[in-house]
Amino acid sequence: MIEVNDIYKSFGNSEVLKGITTNFEKGKTNLIIGQSGSGKTVFLKCLLGLFTPDKGTISYDGKVYSKLSGDEQRDLRQEMGMVFQGSALFDSMTVEGNVMFPLDMFTKQSKSEMKDRVDRVLKRVNLIDAHHKFPSEISGGMQKRVAIARAIVMNPKYLFCDEPNSGLDPKTAIMIDNLIMEITEEYDITTVINTHDMNSVMEIGKKILFLKNGHKEWEGTNREIFKTDNEAVTDFVYSSELFKKVRQMYVEERN
Repeated sequence: MIEVNDIYKSFGNSEVLKGITTNFEKGKTNLIIGQSGSGKTVFLKCLLGLFTPDKGTISYDGKVYSKLSGDEQRDLRQEMGMVFQGSALFDSMTVEGNVMFPLDMFTKQSKSEMKDRVDRVLKRVNLIDAHHKFPSEISGGMQKRVAIARAIVMNPKYLFCDEPNSGLDPKTAIMIDNLIMEITEEYDITTVINTHDMNSVMEIGKKILFLKNGHKEWEGTNREIFKTDNEAVTDFVYSSELFKKVRQMYVEERN
């Protein structure tokens, strides 16, 4: 579990995060949503330890990050996996090389042990025959699966995803959503996802945090988001005509 207690973050005279308190539970897909400029990216970077909050604390299974020594913070960061928006694969490395990279950098495993681990995670993301292909030789959806495999190869306790569906067609996006949710539940990971994809919100939003102007405006589940009367949430989530119709159908069914 990640517990966030009253964190603030400013850059110069610009206050970006303004007293956010929340928690993200293990084994659940926790989504952060909000308009551009709402503070989502800065908040995610604070969770990753890349930014230090000006005030407040972030705890990982009871360990307050700011109170850890430098070595302890480094060890904790090695328990974090990250799926970047553009996958961030190394073009010059094969799929196998990309997934093996964290093991090669941060462990003392033998080549045989690393290869066994890479084989297991590539199998888990349904990429059995892609080991020797380069990123340019595989589809965008496959690249995302490679990025997920690399993020989980070190058995992380915490998984962070920044717009994992960016640039994908709807069918592939749903597949990536389901894969992240399955891995989260299977390995009991604390997963936090920055997203603007409303399909993700509806499908895998076990916990949803809505930020507005650096504040926590609303939090709840994908079921509760249908019921909320919070105008800022409904304006954001149901900005398209399709989702307005979906919400109207839900309201009519309730009545």
